[in-house]
Amino acid sequence: MQPLAGQDLLHTQPHPMHWLATATALSAVIAVSSLLQPSVTTATAKAAGTTAVTSPAPDPARATFPVNCGPNRLDVVQKASGDLDGTGGTQTVAVVRCHSEVGTPPSGVYVLAQPSAPKAAPRIVATLVAPAQRLSVQDLAVQGPVVSVTVQGYSSPDVPRYMPDVHKTVKWQWRGGKFVQSELPATTATEGA
Repeated sequence: MQPLAGQDLLHTQPHPMHWLATATALSAVIAVSSLLQPSVTTATAKAAGTTAVTSPAPDPARATFPVNCGPNRLDVVQKASGDLDGTGGTQTVAVVRCHSEVGTPPSGVYVLAQPSAPKAAPRIVATLVAPAQRLSVQDLAVQGPVVSVTVQGYSSPDVPRYMPDVHKTVKWQWRGGKFVQSELPATTATEGA
């Protein structure tokens, strides 16, 4: 049966309920498809042929560092995280030093891993720079499994403490169950003159 001229069928006219039903159905399809897709991190890691890092980074504020600051507090001045040993866990590299209102106390650089007990403090698994080495860390970077720090220090006890004359970049990479150090040549203030 043909509709008469000038008459419209009700089901052919869009009504607000039609739009609402369409929008609801489209939203449901998008929500379900996003749940079924891998996360960007997982997809990127799989494309790169690696496993995704899933554990949270250890918090250096919860760690106990082997540094005696006397009455001063210990400051975490820099930190960076990554999967340094390639096991899929996340480690944190922390640069710490005793708090001082003047000068720059020597730095310590430590690698932290998550503890086995959930509420325990992070474990120190490596000391890369000990404060006893009398070096001050200027920059810290973690790129993949490589940790690099730029440090400054003193070529002899005669150099004034306010004028470090040795500057170098030191790198570490996890190999054979330990961090292996490589060091770029140190430059001193007299080399540039």
